[in-house]
Amino acid sequence: MNTLNLSHQPLRQLAAPLLLVNPHRPPLSASSSALEVLTDFSVLTPRTIAADVGVDEAHLMMRHGGIRLLLVIDDRGHCLGVLTAREVIGDRRITLAMQERDLSRDEVTVGMIMTPWHKLSAMPLEQLASLTIEDLLLSLEAMTDQHLLVTEHGHQGREWIRGLVSAADIRRAVGSNGGKLSGVPVAQSFADICRVVTGHDL
Repeated sequence: MNTLNLSHQPLRQLAAPLLLVNPHRPPLSASSSALEVLTDFSVLTPRTIAADVGVDEAHLMMRHGGIRLLLVIDDRGHCLGVLTAREVIGDRRITLAMQERDLSRDEVTVGMIMTPWHKLSAMPLEQLASLTIEDLLLSLEAMTDQHLLVTEHGHQGREWIRGLVSAADIRRAVGSNGGKLSGVPVAQSFADICRVVTGHDL
């Protein structure tokens, strides 16, 4: 019978506090590939929530997770819409849902205030891959939303949501390198950022 000889290597104690390794991301500019600002769901698992969850529970989920967007899904995993922190923190949609349905705040659910799927904007992955960040912003110049869904055709021609692009992520990525977006906190939507990057309305 063969025996396996294992050599036990001793562990060691750290001599001093060490720095953490962080993922390396090259500096981005308006001429960088638009794929650089894609949150890719094949790499990062999207954060989801059911439509029947209460809005206050959704708010807590966002706060504890440090996120500003949740994808609303049904029990088969289909995307029914998106819920942003703006909709949860703001009172307009919640108040409207309460008035229209004669409900208390505790009874308002995510499905009542989300942006439904048929009102969302999307772009195919292959189109996004052909654009720079500035090209992307120019194509979204009239869009006042903060998020763009990115789709892809998978097996048997079925269309999937591959990921999303966030206006806030573009602002942070491009602005952090001392570009035109640095120190421009009012640039929130794609339209806002496009005006700053292209030099319009400055």
